[in-house]
Amino acid sequence: MLLQAILVGLVAALANMDYQFGTLYAFRPLITCPLVGLVLGDLPTGLAIGASLELLFMGNISIGAYVPPDEKVGSVLACAFAITLGKGTEAAIALAMPIAVLSLSINNIINAFMPVLVDRAEVYAKQGNLNGIYAMHWIIGLAGVAKNFLLVSLAFYLGADAIQGVLNWIPEFILTGFGVAANILPAMGFAMLGRLVLKKENLPFYFLGFLLASYMGVPALGVALIAIIIGIEKFNLLGVATDNQLAVEGDDDDDF
Repeated sequence: MLLQAILVGLVAALANMDYQFGTLYAFRPLITCPLVGLVLGDLPTGLAIGASLELLFMGNISIGAYVPPDEKVGSVLACAFAITLGKGTEAAIALAMPIAVLSLSINNIINAFMPVLVDRAEVYAKQGNLNGIYAMHWIIGLAGVAKNFLLVSLAFYLGADAIQGVLNWIPEFILTGFGVAANILPAMGFAMLGRLVLKKENLPFYFLGFLLASYMGVPALGVALIAIIIGIEKFNLLGVATDNQLAVEGDDDDDF
C-alpha cells in the first residue's frame, strides 16, 4: 500500500511538472488516470475514468482572475480511490470535483507565500542575474510538485477507509445518477467542442464524416485519414497551384 501511495503521488507530481517543461498537457485526466490505473494494476478502469473526468474538467481553464479547481490532484486521487475501492466511473466523478476544490484551497494558502520569491526574481532581473531568475522559477515550480506529491501520497495512504465510509453513506440512487451523468458527459463534451469549431463552412464536412461512419461503415481511422486528405487539398498544403492561380499568373502576352 505504501509503495502504491508513493507511485500515485509521483503521477500527481509528474502532472504538476508539466508546466516546468512547457505546457504538454500531461496534467490532463486523459493522461494521469491511465497512469494511475497502470500503477494500481487496472489500466482499463484508469482509461475509462480518465475519459470521463477529461470531459468533466474540459472547461476547467483559468480566465482572468478566476482560478479553476485543481484537476491534477482531483483526477489522480479520484481515480486512485475508485480503483482501490472497486468502484466505477460514477464514484470517480462523485469524488473528483470536491477533491479538486479542496486542493485549490490548499494551493491558495501556499501561493500566499509565493510573492516573496517573485519579488526576489525581480531583484535578480534588475541585477541581470539570469541564474537567479531560473532558480526562483524552479523553486516555485518544485514547491508545487512537492505539494502534489505529499498531498496525494498521504491522502491515498490514509484516506481509503474514510472514502469508503463516505461512499457507503451516499445513497445508491445518487451514485446511479452519477453513472447516468457519466454517460451524458461525452455528448456534452462534443457539444462544447462543436460550439468552438462548427461554422457554416465546416458543416458539410461534419455531415460528411457522419455519413461515412453511419451509412458506409468507415471506421474512425478511415474518416480521420479522409479528413486529412481533404485538409491537404483544401488548404493547398502541397503547394500545387490551382486553375484560378494559373489564370492570374499567366503570361504577359495574355493581356493582348
